[in-house]
Amino acid sequence: MSLLINMFPIALMFAAPIIIAALGGLFSERSGIVNVALEGIMMVGGFAAATVTVLLEPVLPGWAPWIGMLVGLLSGLVFSLLHALASVNFKADQVVSGTALNILAGGLTVYLAQIIFRQQRTRAFTTGLAKITIPGLKDIPVLGPTLFDHVYPTFYVAILLVILTWFVVYKTPFGLRLRACGEHPQAAASMGINVYRMRYMGVMASGILAGLAGGVMVLTQDIQYTLTSIHGTGFIALGSLIFGKWSPWGVLGAGLFFGFSQALSYYAKDIPFMASLPQEFFYLFPYVLTIIALILFSGKAVGPKAAGEIYDPGKR
Repeated sequence: MSLLINMFPIALMFAAPIIIAALGGLFSERSGIVNVALEGIMMVGGFAAATVTVLLEPVLPGWAPWIGMLVGLLSGLVFSLLHALASVNFKADQVVSGTALNILAGGLTVYLAQIIFRQQRTRAFTTGLAKITIPGLKDIPVLGPTLFDHVYPTFYVAILLVILTWFVVYKTPFGLRLRACGEHPQAAASMGINVYRMRYMGVMASGILAGLAGGVMVLTQDIQYTLTSIHGTGFIALGSLIFGKWSPWGVLGAGLFFGFSQALSYYAKDIPFMASLPQEFFYLFPYVLTIIALILFSGKAVGPKAAGEIYDPGKR
């Protein structure tokens, strides 16, 4: 029991960027645009957040990571516009466009790091985001030590974003229009909805959230941005989106599941039947689980009908 309680904060740390990035993918795919560029957008957001944190720490040590995450999400927004332009205006294949942006993000961040820091990574920041403890709530049996004691505040941000996403997508006129564009854009257009604008907004929302996720990941799990800082988390987020059946609450559950799978690598040596396994097995474990989850559930999960399709106003 104590091992599980100790694992929880680490699992929540890993789960937060997965959940936030997957919510970004949800907005994009609900509008009808498949965004496999989540990985690249997270790289750009992570680089921007780390750079701003390093530069502002001497002046604003407490606020630097939060300002860094703000710049990270804005950077993700700008970078995602390239995907929106290619997919909506130029009617490019959405998977090809996203893959190209993933490749571009790696080269771009290394190039900018070389210009700013004269090396292929950012300088190390001093503290990054600090963990918090909520007085009173931390004394609740079982739940207190796992959810409210020495936990990164980014997990609470992820929970708030899940609730906000559920409300926006399912309880507002904007969400109804967004889902209509992802299910049957021609019918949506016949009702006066600007499909192009809604798809742009869906991709922009995914850019904001994926950029934020990249900043969260670098500032809680690393001491600097490097080319391998994100290491496939954007693709795990895509797997979480499918595993969660394009639902905010499903994304939350899938994100926690993959967060725990990553936390196992930290505590495997304390679990008797896992202690003898090589450490590399646990580094591989989250990605193997992602593949298995996709194999088992991708056939049963039905996403937005028009996701990935090029919008043709003349099609009926």
